[in-house]
Amino acid sequence: MFNPSDIVLSGGLLLIGLFLFSEVALLLGFFLPGDTLLIAAGILAQQDKLSVVSVIIVAIVAAIAGDSTAYFIGRRMGPKVFTKQDSILFDAKHISKAEAFYEKYGTKALLVTHFLPVVRTFTPLLAGVGNMPYRKFLLFNAIGDIVWAVSVTLVGYYIGSKIPNVDNYILLFVLAAMILTASPTIYHVTKKHLKNRQATKKQS
Repeated sequence: MFNPSDIVLSGGLLLIGLFLFSEVALLLGFFLPGDTLLIAAGILAQQDKLSVVSVIIVAIVAAIAGDSTAYFIGRRMGPKVFTKQDSILFDAKHISKAEAFYEKYGTKALLVTHFLPVVRTFTPLLAGVGNMPYRKFLLFNAIGDIVWAVSVTLVGYYIGSKIPNVDNYILLFVLAAMILTASPTIYHVTKKHLKNRQATKKQS
């Protein structure tokens, strides 16, 4: 259903831009992480079906626009949602934690999490909820978006230049890239889960 090469070929640069924007702005990163599209686009660009420069420019613009949209959604809606009473999920304490997190790790988070699917989807939203200054957010987020868009697209371009008829195996490469980029997130989630289980056993 979500074959990246079919999406890229059918919609071209416009659809790439829409998907990358929606990944963060509309929280759709769960369904199709932008890395998969960029790797596919890089491979197809090597075959002269797309311009690699155009892909990178569209990716950068769409990513920055999507991140900024999510930031302002978090900044506008976050405080209202998290101040609801008698709620486990919407707790005002989460606002304080988000603010403290971005005060200490904000710039590093914006640079690193671009390479972590799903996590990347929520980082700009939480930056807005945490009231990170927009100028600071925009600067470091843009740097992260540029590095991410250029590097991931060129990885796809490199793969396309080294493996003959790679378009026959493009979905396999995309799936491998998804597993590779998601592995740090899976590792930390698993580690935290095991740690919580051990703490629960000690308390009981």
